[in-house]
Amino acid sequence: MPKINSVLIANRGEIALRVIRTCKEMGITTIAVYSDVDRESPHLLAADRSYPLDGVSSAETYLSIEKIVDIAEHAEADAIHPGYGFLSENAQFADACKQRGIQFIGPKPESIALMGDKTAARERMEQAGVPTPPGTRDALDSIGEAKKAAGEIGFPILIKAAAGGGGKGMRVVESPERFETEVKAARSEAKNAFGDDRVYIEKYLESPKHIEFQILADTHGNVLHLFERECSVQRRHQKVVEESPCSSLTADLRKEMADAAVAAARACDYIGAGTVEFLLDRHHNFYFLEMNTRLQVEHPVTELITGVDLVEMQVRIARGEELPFTQEELSMNGHAIECRIYAEDPSNRFLPSTGLLNRHRPAAGPGVRVDSGVEEGQNITIHYDPMISKLCVHGGSREAAIRRMIRALDEYEISGCRTTIPFCRYVMKHPQFVDGKYDTGFISDYFEGTDLYETTFQDQDVDSLAAALLTLEKNENQGDGAAGASGRKLNRSDQRIGARKNGFGNESNSTWWRTRRYN
Repeated sequence: MPKINSVLIANRGEIALRVIRTCKEMGITTIAVYSDVDRESPHLLAADRSYPLDGVSSAETYLSIEKIVDIAEHAEADAIHPGYGFLSENAQFADACKQRGIQFIGPKPESIALMGDKTAARERMEQAGVPTPPGTRDALDSIGEAKKAAGEIGFPILIKAAAGGGGKGMRVVESPERFETEVKAARSEAKNAFGDDRVYIEKYLESPKHIEFQILADTHGNVLHLFERECSVQRRHQKVVEESPCSSLTADLRKEMADAAVAAARACDYIGAGTVEFLLDRHHNFYFLEMNTRLQVEHPVTELITGVDLVEMQVRIARGEELPFTQEELSMNGHAIECRIYAEDPSNRFLPSTGLLNRHRPAAGPGVRVDSGVEEGQNITIHYDPMISKLCVHGGSREAAIRRMIRALDEYEISGCRTTIPFCRYVMKHPQFVDGKYDTGFISDYFEGTDLYETTFQDQDVDSLAAALLTLEKNENQGDGAAGASGRKLNRSDQRIGARKNGFGNESNSTWWRTRRYN
């Protein structure tokens, strides 16, 4: 069995922290990497060792295979965990690890390559008997060919990038008049995102639900599922709210979809943790969407209802261990919901909202889990994903989980940038969500983006006051205790640690913030 005593985490933010925590619990040495922008990020403090990637952009840092593998070799890392995003679904990266004798905590390069090519994946799924929506088998070579295929399938149609996912290079086309323009736009976006401008066409399913199944597969031939997650609340084809289980599935439909997900994993000789995604139409017909050959952002909701640490399972599978449970031994306990807290302005088309994080006080209490990669006093920049944290709750029932999430959203305090907290609160209280009758059109059908920010002060005045209070706190921390007596100037890490220990200030300040809840 491969030894894994040290792991380099080829990522940043909350997922880097998430992996570091499980590795520490397993007695594994953790190695972090960081860009110039991330020199003061929390994942560096959490890791046992850290190494610079020397650069700012993703291309020269977290997407640099050569830099990351060289650091792993220099640091004598036994394995690399890619997290999600960046290089997590890059077959060349997995192969580079293999060539250097470093264990890649994930599937084989061949499986990543197969499922990363959407047209090849679609063909393999058809061979395995997994339902796929009507569409073209191969990438389209010309506009004329594309027009002909679209006419045969019938509008509305969906243009999709052949080499990627996550909503990049995806366009919904309602009529022939917009078709050529949207094909060109999809190709351009796919080229920028994946370096590959190939696109293909599928029939667009109106009002579908987005449902995915978590898969685990070991090297001993065991493949099983850990039930489903519903991810239908999305903006720009990217998820904002996820829950598990899906309230729309009957026991028979759940089994049918789960069997298809397991068949999909077996069809690509899968190893590790992965997710098979489906679209479910209004008639309860389901179709294969894609397979994500990595850990999902929303994996905590599965962990909350099953009690399984998915990162631990990834490491154990990479070690060559057999899965410690059978399908029959797994069960769903209660209900879990995740809200992604983005630095975005929902009232302005969910555009990014950058700035100094003057205040960041996550919710807490029974049944609440917050996975975050930022701290109070950090800047939210334009360089990487705008997610501040993942707010997750677990309850005995879906109704209890919704009530708990509303309480947690009300408790969560952020200042310095607009966030999706008010939007998530809106979702939790909306009748269509409460009844479980929502689909991927939730935002376009129901959300207008108004009345989210009801405040009694001008925004800039509040931000100025928050910044002043944070400065006051830091000054007080610098003058406290031994540090003040010795005259030692605290560095940024010391200030953050001191802020965590000493709190924000007096009780009246805390009460004022809780009452106002400016997001």
